[in-house]
Amino acid sequence: MALKVVIKQNTYFDSVSLMSLSTKANQIDGVEQAFVAMGTEMNKEVLRNVGLITPELEEAKTSDLMIVVKAETDEICEHGYLEIETLFTKKNSGTSKNEIKYSTISSAATSIPEANIALISVNGAYAAREAKKALDNDLHVMLFSDNVSIEDEVELKNYAHEKGLLMMGPDCGTAIINNVGLCFANAVRNGDIGIVGASGTGSQEMSVRIHDFGGGISQLIGTGGRDLSEEVGGTMMLDSMKALDEDEATKVIVLVSKPPAPSVEEKVLAQIKQCKKPVVVWFIGGDEEKITDAGGHFAKMSKEAALKAVLLAGADESKINKKALNIPLIQEVRAKLTPEQKYIRGLFCGGTLCDEAMYAALEKFDNVYSNIQKNLDYRLKDINVSQEHTFIDFGDDDFTNGKPHPMIDPSSRIERFLQEAKDPSVGVIVMDFVLGFGSHEDPVGVMLPAIIEAKQIAEEEGRHLEILGYVLGTNLDQQNFDDQVNKLLAAGVTHASSSQNAGLLAREFVVKGE
Repeated sequence: MALKVVIKQNTYFDSVSLMSLSTKANQIDGVEQAFVAMGTEMNKEVLRNVGLITPELEEAKTSDLMIVVKAETDEICEHGYLEIETLFTKKNSGTSKNEIKYSTISSAATSIPEANIALISVNGAYAAREAKKALDNDLHVMLFSDNVSIEDEVELKNYAHEKGLLMMGPDCGTAIINNVGLCFANAVRNGDIGIVGASGTGSQEMSVRIHDFGGGISQLIGTGGRDLSEEVGGTMMLDSMKALDEDEATKVIVLVSKPPAPSVEEKVLAQIKQCKKPVVVWFIGGDEEKITDAGGHFAKMSKEAALKAVLLAGADESKINKKALNIPLIQEVRAKLTPEQKYIRGLFCGGTLCDEAMYAALEKFDNVYSNIQKNLDYRLKDINVSQEHTFIDFGDDDFTNGKPHPMIDPSSRIERFLQEAKDPSVGVIVMDFVLGFGSHEDPVGVMLPAIIEAKQIAEEEGRHLEILGYVLGTNLDQQNFDDQVNKLLAAGVTHASSSQNAGLLAREFVVKGE
């Protein structure tokens, strides 16, 4: 086995670009493994774990670009490396000749006085410093970078609050500002419903459902996943709620998150009471009584929240297709499953989509396990081994450490999917396929060979395997929503019309004795 190692000193690329490029590099003919990443300690640890580390890679600095190619021969390694160089060239050639590059945030802010927001995606070690520079220049900030300390997050958000600026993130992956999608976002129509989300895919799902019901989005403001923690105190969500309450283009506000820390929840509820506009609240597993008492409109699940939002914005309910659960389909699938096939296996790219399906299962089953279960008694002891009903978030750090996020490279769950398909106790496997800016160009296509193989395995063993797929996207997304759905249907996959319906269908398919 041969190895090609190239280190390019002081050559920086953001993590999103490198993840996408690594995915393509691993598809090069003859390449057994390709690794393209910055020389951070975390990335070096990944190389150590897979046996690709070398002394020169150990010496790489965080500002250096590491390229590693493993193949059968030196010739194939060299070919693979040249192909990777071509990928970099193609990436750079997509840049407009008229595009101007600035070496610092300050120089860009000075040269473009009309600019009012900075999107930052740099190594976490430098992210807080760059975000502070942007705030110093009176720019709102969307901080995509992760690995930023919670102390830095608190300091940045307090500073932004004092200056009347938005500080979205760190680890903020989704936003739509003035009808422009940033990072991971779906193409949705402009409208009068504003979203504040501490969850990326949860916010995407909300925007897509609102679009599906005929509504539109005024702003989608991401806060970062830690904003509603005790330490951060909900600063960004509170400031965003106030901003949307004063925004003339926004009629209805929707809040998306897992339940906040108790002290933060009190602040959010107090802010809801002060809002002049209706506020719909989808906090997964949230307390209906508290939210209602504060004057909010409680929603148990995502589709319910979106429907309430569009109705509060003035939509005609009689003209909305609510896409209720297909009861005959549920009965049909139940009849196909044997008594032994009693478990759900959820394999998700989106953390909130995983959460919503899991909470649906928890309403009827106690034995629900996950790598993101809050109840530690039901947290998977080994994330690679499922137990009874299991829901996996492949976007969690345990799966993405040094690897592309599954929304960029959904192939990461193929091996696990086939593993679950061979388990005779599994009745249904439910998966999400996320479309939109930043996501894979054909997420369903990546899974199709495995889906066909799984169906054949089950058929040869004389059992039915129900595969349930949900495509998160709109008819405006570049991946072609209808094409993605049709590919699933052609492969014998049942299609769910929303994240909420995916969770409920998966649960109802395996309920016994009803």
